[in-house]
Amino acid sequence: MSDASNPAANKMWGGRFSSGVDSIMEAINASIGFDRRLAPQDIEGSRAHAAMLAAQGIITDNDAEAIREGLLTVLSEIEGGSFEFSTALEDIHMNVEARLTQLIGTPAGRLHTARSRNDQVAVDFRLWARDQYDAAISGLQALQEALLAQADAGAGWVMPGFTHLQTAQPVTWGHHMLAYVEMAGRDLSRFRDGRARMNECPLGAAALAGTSFPIDRHATATALGFDRPMANSLDAVSDRDFALEFLASASICAMHLSRLAEELVIWSSAQFRFVTLSDRFSTGSSIMPQKKNPDAAELIRAKIGRIVGANVALLTVMKGLPLAYSKDMQEDKEQVFDAADTLILALAAMTGMIADMTANREQLEAAAASGFSTATDLADWLVRELGLPFRDAHHVTGSLVAMAEAQGCDLPDLTLEQMQGVHAGITAGVFEVLGVYNSVASRTSYGGTAPERVREQVALWGDRIG
Repeated sequence: MSDASNPAANKMWGGRFSSGVDSIMEAINASIGFDRRLAPQDIEGSRAHAAMLAAQGIITDNDAEAIREGLLTVLSEIEGGSFEFSTALEDIHMNVEARLTQLIGTPAGRLHTARSRNDQVAVDFRLWARDQYDAAISGLQALQEALLAQADAGAGWVMPGFTHLQTAQPVTWGHHMLAYVEMAGRDLSRFRDGRARMNECPLGAAALAGTSFPIDRHATATALGFDRPMANSLDAVSDRDFALEFLASASICAMHLSRLAEELVIWSSAQFRFVTLSDRFSTGSSIMPQKKNPDAAELIRAKIGRIVGANVALLTVMKGLPLAYSKDMQEDKEQVFDAADTLILALAAMTGMIADMTANREQLEAAAASGFSTATDLADWLVRELGLPFRDAHHVTGSLVAMAEAQGCDLPDLTLEQMQGVHAGITAGVFEVLGVYNSVASRTSYGGTAPERVREQVALWGDRIG
């Protein structure tokens, strides 16, 4: 007789049923294929629950000790790879409890007093998610450190700043790196906020209504590192906001990583040559021996699809569920597991690329001076020195750009006489603002690209994450 048709295979919950489930039902119902990942958290939660039950006199100290030792044995078997998972037992909770029963007998049956699989899975998932919040925070801090090192080294290096991917104004390399430090800082804030908000314990909510046993939910919350127990038992077992917040934060973070990855792909191309990526984060071509492909950056650029997809998937699962628990919520984990793995890997890969890459200063400087990048500086000079309204200065500058473009030169290459032919008031002092280094040095407003502002921000961020 197969497990699927054997009532004994479902003895953990099957007292109500006279026959076993169909094999198809078993296949769609089982989650052990993925929720086995929660084994450490499941055992941690069970140990805290058993200790509390004993402290409250609900089970004996001897039973609690047997449960504690048995759970440690189960964990050792799982970590050692000798544990035999059973699909017929559906999930990690029942697999652990069944093995515990084999090991210690009757006391194992007392472990599930005053709890349900509903609050059990909720606490397991929260414990796991809390670790992912911490991993994301750590990964973002490492990325910021790599970006800050680049910013510090190139605080005074010039490069083109772009809008519409067209040359706009000169900026410093350090300023560009700091833009991503700021993005990562907002990502850090979101993950930290989410972690603080989710750090409440659902254990003890039982199936949905709480329990009549005299449990101490504050004790289990403290034992598991939570700030407090959740205040409403219905909410405790039906909430997955903590996972959705992680996915939302991860989606924004992955979007930032994708933007940076796109720039690395462009910058490392033969047409730009702004940066050289290390061999450790590049691959070659099977047919073109000259190729050095930025595959790590390209893969990071693609990873956002999986993370955003997970966010949409879980939102869709949760959007129509009445309180409290529904089996739909079994679909909450695979997507989050994959998104967390993807994000942490992408953060590590990006950190490695940034730490190892070489910014090509000469190429950056040459590009910074192209495309009439100091045209705005010229317009500002006309306003400041000659008192022109900005719109008039804009028109004069546009005429000078057109003249330089027709002659195949840049603005600093025009003669004073040629400039005065467009506006007689222009003096030789204009050439002091047309160099790219003069341009970036003049941008001293708070948040500007001037090297002194960049170094100030590098120091401030170094103190924040140091």
